[in-house]
Amino acid sequence: MLSLFSTLGGLLISGLPKLLEFFQNKSDQKHELALARMQNERELAMAAQGYAAQQRIEEIRTDQVMMQTEAQMTEAALKHDEKVLEKASQWVANYVGTVRPTVTYIFVLELLAINAFLCYYLYKNPGMITSIDDIVKYSDLIFSSDEMAMLGGIIGFWFGSRQWSKK
Repeated sequence: MLSLFSTLGGLLISGLPKLLEFFQNKSDQKHELALARMQNERELAMAAQGYAAQQRIEEIRTDQVMMQTEAQMTEAALKHDEKVLEKASQWVANYVGTVRPTVTYIFVLELLAINAFLCYYLYKNPGMITSIDDIVKYSDLIFSSDEMAMLGGIIGFWFGSRQWSKK
């Protein structure tokens, strides 16, 4: 009889941690749900009270964290490349060193060629330009803001990486 009680007691006690964990998880989930509801209510209340600026500040902070994370990832990738290149042969290091400038030059030359062709085409077809508005429209086509942003990013990154490598 005593062995039966001890066996039953052992089984109950061995299941006690799982039972406590179940109640703890249930309590944690209730707490997380309550926090999510409270955050939702706060956001709705802020929007209702006209705190759109506060929401924008939070978005800016989130963007800053994302940019910092990206910068850290880029820095880690550059450090990794540096470690790998220390062990690589000289021709591999030379090849890796020429990839970014070569791609940059190809991209810039492609931009220049496309823009030169568009300018030539407009020059050879003068009927397409009848007013100043046409000139503005075609100059926006030739020198679009997206194109200039990409070019600025490439040049900035290229010069920035050259300055970083001199340190």
